[in-house]
Amino acid sequence: MPAPRLSSTPLPGIGVRYDLTTREHRRLSVVAHRDGARTVNAYRTDDPEACALSVRLTTGETEALIDALMPSHHSPNLLSTTDLGLVAERIELSSVSYWNGRVLGDTRMRTETGVSIVAVLRRAEAIPSPGPEFRLSGGDILIVIGTREGVEAAAAILGRE
Repeated sequence: MPAPRLSSTPLPGIGVRYDLTTREHRRLSVVAHRDGARTVNAYRTDDPEACALSVRLTTGETEALIDALMPSHHSPNLLSTTDLGLVAERIELSSVSYWNGRVLGDTRMRTETGVSIVAVLRRAEAIPSPGPEFRLSGGDILIVIGTREGVEAAAAILGRE
């Protein structure tokens, strides 16, 4: 059986949409909203562009659905927004960003937002724990962790053009 086709699309200001095409050529999508909510969409078989069902789930409902679909996936060792009040998120740096070519320390990210940048994904490379001297580049994906408010503020700072 071929592997399922999964793709992701950033939705600026909203979150990320994940699209799955099943082996039966059914199309599903999940929109991971920045506020932690998820919207699950199922598309019609006769028209894969027409949405047949759309359900918005709270963080708790999403966790319950994950448990139902794949109980071994949910572990108490994983970061949980409801238990700790923290979120981890990917933020992509635009090629026209003000920060493109500048060092990470210039953003004053931790001071201004309380958010930590725990890694940067650049092309096929992961840079863990980048220091303040790390030079940012358009297309970098920053893995950040902090409160929901802090992550929102970090996204606003990094989105500056």
